[in-house]
Amino acid sequence: MLKVGVLVSGGGTNLQAIIDSIGNGDITNTSIEVVISNNKNAYALERAKNAGIDAVCISPKDYADRADFNKALIECLDEYALDLVVLAGCLVVLPEELIRKYKNRIINIHPSLIPAFCGTGFYGLKVHEAALERGVKVVGATVHFVDEGTDTGPIIFQKPVMVEDGDTAKVLQQRVMEEAEWKILPMAIDYIANGRVEIDENNKVHIK
Repeated sequence: MLKVGVLVSGGGTNLQAIIDSIGNGDITNTSIEVVISNNKNAYALERAKNAGIDAVCISPKDYADRADFNKALIECLDEYALDLVVLAGCLVVLPEELIRKYKNRIINIHPSLIPAFCGTGFYGLKVHEAALERGVKVVGATVHFVDEGTDTGPIIFQKPVMVEDGDTAKVLQQRVMEEAEWKILPMAIDYIANGRVEIDENNKVHIK
């Protein structure tokens, strides 16, 4: 059984997609052990509680400095003996110590087809605003392992989504979530849980 912790900052729609996918059998051999948010008002915490999952707030505002916050976050994750950490709309920069400790055991969902519209400053609606400004015709989402860079880790899955005439950033964001994010993030977790994801010596992902 793959023991998963989910890190969130906001509403938790990707978290809900994971919970629902475990419930309907699209994700197998997996349990969510804890949901952690840096924001005490994140609705994602309510989603976790409603599903009977431990919900914890660890906010940088509650600690004297970033080092103390990082220590608390790592200690919480370690306490649950997790096999996989999933960033599902997490806006906190993870400490390098955590990334090293959980090497190839942290995955993230990003709302673009990496390497397009990724890196520092590209998150949430900003991604879709930039895509519309550039006039691109295809957007999408990417699930990737997390390394010390920003959106630079090995790519697991990508799914394209067409841009339609008249799209606003918010409309496009919703379509990308529905058609891509909520599909490939649960799929990646299921594949990892069932030993179907491998990383080679060149840091490339292979699907079995």
